[in-house]
Amino acid sequence: MSRQGWRTRQLARAVAGAGLALASLAASAYTETSGGYNVPTGVTEISREVHGLHMAIFWVCVVIGIVVFGAMIWSIIFHRRSKHPKPADFHESTTVEIIWTAIPFVILIAIAVPAAATLIKMEDTRNADLSVKITGYQWKWHYDYLGENVSFFSTLSAESNRARQLKSGIDVNAVPNYLVDVDQPLVVPVGKKVRFLITSNDVIHAWWVPEIAVKKDAIPGYVNEIWTRIEHPGTYRGVCAELCGRDHGYMPIVVRALPEAEYKAWLTKAKGGVVAAAPAVAVTDVPADAAPAAAPTAAPAPAAQEVAAAAAPAAAPAASSKDDLMKQGEAVFKANCMACHQANGTGLPPNFPSLVGSAVVKGPAEAQIAQVINGKNLMPPFKQLSDADIAAVVTYTRNAWGNSSGVVAPSQVAAQR
Repeated sequence: MSRQGWRTRQLARAVAGAGLALASLAASAYTETSGGYNVPTGVTEISREVHGLHMAIFWVCVVIGIVVFGAMIWSIIFHRRSKHPKPADFHESTTVEIIWTAIPFVILIAIAVPAAATLIKMEDTRNADLSVKITGYQWKWHYDYLGENVSFFSTLSAESNRARQLKSGIDVNAVPNYLVDVDQPLVVPVGKKVRFLITSNDVIHAWWVPEIAVKKDAIPGYVNEIWTRIEHPGTYRGVCAELCGRDHGYMPIVVRALPEAEYKAWLTKAKGGVVAAAPAVAVTDVPADAAPAAAPTAAPAPAAQEVAAAAAPAAAPAASSKDDLMKQGEAVFKANCMACHQANGTGLPPNFPSLVGSAVVKGPAEAQIAQVINGKNLMPPFKQLSDADIAAVVTYTRNAWGNSSGVVAPSQVAAQR
């Protein structure tokens, strides 16, 4: 073998080895439980198909990259001017033209056929066992279980919300699931086809949960459909994937998949007017071919107890003093209102007006209560708050920062519902 041929072969081996090493490193960079750079395998049939397509196309790209860049490097080294002062004078080659047209065509067809089949399957929302309407707000999600008379808002957890505030003094690394936890998760049954109807109340959002391979834009005045069937109990987290405003990063998504019996118990309690916290289910690494996981060891209360709890009348709230309402209202304000109206109540005009001396807080209490419950303009509704919390936060805004407009009782809020 000539010296040039030996060098050529060694260079080709080096390029191929480097390409494969980098590809293997990238492919193994993802860890299901701690996050990474790759697409998760997920816990649904669709998510596994998406992952398989992704990896197949990834390796096709790796091979193309090795061939193309290998040819470029080889040409640069072995056909440089010092070796070939007179370049080749040929122009077209019909054979080469046919080859580099046919190969990409075959590759694209090979990719398109399975990808189209998966896309068609993703859009087939027929014969769903459960339908949930998801509405995006600035900056929270509203879930409505169609036909079940259950609906609620899901917002950033109070712990994460406190920690994210400027000069909070809280170590965010010590906050569990910082910025990806909510007060009320979406609860769905394992093994059932769940159809999502996704829309928005204000601007464009996007509902994205990677591990169940669901990502759809929430567009005002338009309803997008998608579905999932989660195979393993667990807690799966996502985020809004469309830049939707200043608190875009603070509207996470949490989906909890429960065995059917536990889901029915939760739904029974929710129908009683109390949106119960679903039993926590840890996320574990689940092989793609594993059998459905058993029910979590920390099971919720039996269904009979759930029904009894739902049916039991709530105790009448005790009358609160102005000082108690102010203290409670300040906590509610910091958790829900401070991001837009600021800690000192001066707001962010013109979108979020100042509350200091505002005509709203100095006007009739009924009008302010109605605005808090139903929202107005860019202000989302806060009907998910309890009567006591709304009464407290209205009292706080009517008596803080130099305002002095009286006390609001929870009964006044209840009358406005």
